Amino acid sequence: MSAESGSTTALATQPPQLDVVLCWHMHQPQYYDSGAGEYVLPWTYLHALKDYTDMAAHLEACPQARAVVNFAPILLEQIADYGERLEAGIGDRSSFGDPVLDLLQMDIVPVDPVQRREILRVCLRAHAPRMIEPFPLFERLAALARQALEDPVLLAHLDNRYFQDLATCYHLAWLGETVRRAYPEVQGWLKVTTAFNRDVRGRLLKLIRDEVKAILPRYRELAQQGRVELSFTPYAHPIMPLLLDLDSARDAMPDIALPQAPVYPDGEARVRWHIERGLEVFEQYFGFRPRGCWPSEGGISEATVRLLDDYDICWTASGQTVLGNSLAAAGQTAESNTGSAEQEGWLHRPYRLADAKTELFFRDDGLSDAIGFRYADWHADDAVGDFVHHLENIAAVSPEGGVVAVILDGENAWEYYPDNGFHFLRALYERLAENPRLNLCTFSDVCQRSGPRADRGELPGMVAGSWVYGTFSTWIGDPDKNLGWDRLIEAWTAVDQAIAQRPALDTPQLRKQLAVCEGSDWCWWFGEYNPAGSVSDFEQLYRRHLARLYQLADLEVPESLGEVLSVGGGDPAAGGTMRKGQ
Repeated sequence: MSAESGSTTALATQPPQLDVVLCWHMHQPQYYDSGAGEYVLPWTYLHALKDYTDMAAHLEACPQARAVVNFAPILLEQIADYGERLEAGIGDRSSFGDPVLDLLQMDIVPVDPVQRREILRVCLRAHAPRMIEPFPLFERLAALARQALEDPVLLAHLDNRYFQDLATCYHLAWLGETVRRAYPEVQGWLKVTTAFNRDVRGRLLKLIRDEVKAILPRYRELAQQGRVELSFTPYAHPIMPLLLDLDSARDAMPDIALPQAPVYPDGEARVRWHIERGLEVFEQYFGFRPRGCWPSEGGISEATVRLLDDYDICWTASGQTVLGNSLAAAGQTAESNTGSAEQEGWLHRPYRLADAKTELFFRDDGLSDAIGFRYADWHADDAVGDFVHHLENIAAVSPEGGVVAVILDGENAWEYYPDNGFHFLRALYERLAENPRLNLCTFSDVCQRSGPRADRGELPGMVAGSWVYGTFSTWIGDPDKNLGWDRLIEAWTAVDQAIAQRPALDTPQLRKQLAVCEGSDWCWWFGEYNPAGSVSDFEQLYRRHLARLYQLADLEVPESLGEVLSVGGGDPAAGGTMRKGQ
């Protein structure tokens, strides 16, 4: 046998690689209150500084790494808006429209006790063991803030310098680990035990501006280099199956209690608006049309898939239990909910719905939730070793190759990891990229392979649901969540009637405001199991957005919007920002 033929034989007998897709979803709802002209909550620019920067930097640092990064278009708009505000406002002592960010530049601190308490509350919103306690000055100022929230006299006597130093520490704690390492002076600021002068605050503010403004160009460049696939979610992150048909919630939960209204008014037109506007905004910032769509919260149904088909979306994805429920309904598997993914070949393959073109991928809950909830307290090498071990086990029982979809929040997990997940993410990309049995790729890579795929499955039908438990229970069915839907449907019905009488009211601004109110985040937070503080923040902002919708339609705001929708009181994992798939 010649050396050449021996080499050919060796290649022919080499087992096929297991495709591994890491999909990081980035989204925030609309925090900007257009009526008040301010950002009510700071999460967009804080996650921009800490997480969107770091996630780009880790991909830039490992040329062999590939991933899917999904953006909600309403988040893209807010990132760009913050960049413009910072560029225009630095140096002229004007407001950025964000009260805590303003403290880095303005010398005057509010005297109103309500405003002061809110600043203290905001600056305490950080995972203390990883983001407050490691920094001496921040730890001391945070302890004083907690006291002042309970003591009106102390609150009134805190001076301007205290608030400015607290805000400075807060922003330093929210810098990504890769940002800290890129700016040596930041390491010195984090060790300060006395106070910060105006010069430091000014330099920090310019650093924040530069990092925020660079985020979207960095991801665009990664996409142009073929190292990242950028995908989108419909504009304001609505749960599309519920807008199309509220009754779809009964697919997975037949006995669920639904809102008073039997249908969401003009639901298909509203979903199409979100898809079309989402595509426009994505293309505006990245310069091309995305091939894939992570539907809001993996919310999917037959009707949703067929709508995405209409827009030539090449792939979409959802949760493991949605697939399990759909296969079980078709009588194709009896193991739909055992969770033993490594032994269940039905999970690790692409699918298509009968008579549809869009490829369907389904989240491996075990591996995705391990990153989100289990590995934060592990040594990075051990965590990555465990992750790779599970993938190698899957590869060993997947003779035809296979596709493992690891899909999770790209923002909220890292504050629970040492150094914002720096060591874990660096090791994860490097180990996956160098493993000869694994092929780190994107969903479009899988879709673009020519010829028929032996491992593709066909679904004769679909049980509607989301990546969370395979149901829509996170957004509907609870009395507080249903009340949120009732208020939305009341508002949209009133506005629609006003437009019928006065068509000139139907402006792009009004349609955008309606879309903001249709976002999934509001009802996500409603319910007794979520923390009271977060529930209060989001339900108040939701009612402000609904009130603004009435105002844009030249309608009187109803008294019902003065009533609290939900109060919370629970203590869920990760503060409620994330859920497990099962």
